[in-house]
Amino acid sequence: MPSLKDLKNRIQSVKNTRKITKAMQMVAAAKLRRAQEAAEAGRPYAERMNAVMAGLSASVGTSASAPRLLAGTGADKVHLLVVMTAERGLCGGFNSTIVRLARVKANELLAQGKTVKILTVGKKGREQLKRDLSAHFVGHVDLSDVKRVGYVHAQTISKDILARFDAGEFDVATLFFNRFQSVISQIPTAQQVIPAKFEADAGDAVALYDYEPSEEGVLVDLLPRGVATQVFTALLENGASEQGARMSAMDNATRNAGEMIDKLTTIYNRSRQAAITNELIEIISGAEAL
Repeated sequence: MPSLKDLKNRIQSVKNTRKITKAMQMVAAAKLRRAQEAAEAGRPYAERMNAVMAGLSASVGTSASAPRLLAGTGADKVHLLVVMTAERGLCGGFNSTIVRLARVKANELLAQGKTVKILTVGKKGREQLKRDLSAHFVGHVDLSDVKRVGYVHAQTISKDILARFDAGEFDVATLFFNRFQSVISQIPTAQQVIPAKFEADAGDAVALYDYEPSEEGVLVDLLPRGVATQVFTALLENGASEQGARMSAMDNATRNAGEMIDKLTTIYNRSRQAAITNELIEIISGAEAL
């Protein structure tokens, strides 16, 4: 059994840890509000952009004049997986769920004889994937110095993806991120961005619009913006999901620390009482011997 001094030191250590986790929970709660507002504010724009391009792509179809970003290369051999995770840990299973989804997809493609290339955004995803998929890494985006993610960061990532596509480095590109649903629920999502895939709502009256100079010409300009918009949406969703997961994880850690302190305090009090009882027995026994 540990000594009273060891128990007292451990109790103090757990109390210090609880202070840290409580502070991190409060910081995550403050950041979550801003991140959630940013993610929710970006959704209508992304949805409307998706609806417009869905109508355009439906009009263009698979014609020979369709832009390459929409029609693709005509092959399905090389896949680029853009894995977007956090730069920091202590956020529960946030990073692990994204990495797990990306790893499953990568292994499926490799089993089919496809070539897999991985572009990581965020340090934690890269650390987890390098154990068994480091040979497939082709690039990394470091956002550790970024205090608040903006559209400019999404543009940088999308330009990298588009440059690789124009250079013929891959045929299909897929984003992996967590879509924010609530503080305790984040949905791991795989979204194909190249070739572009759009789902139009049933209520979209695409036929009512005429585009100048042509649908193909408008798509050539909009598709790169669409990739940047999808990347930006993924970054915003990831940001809100990360703070929600961290807030939940730190809340659990704080409560667990409190329970551990109560158990250690009980053990400490019992040990202290036993020591006092033993001392009293020794004193009484000595007095009776005299």
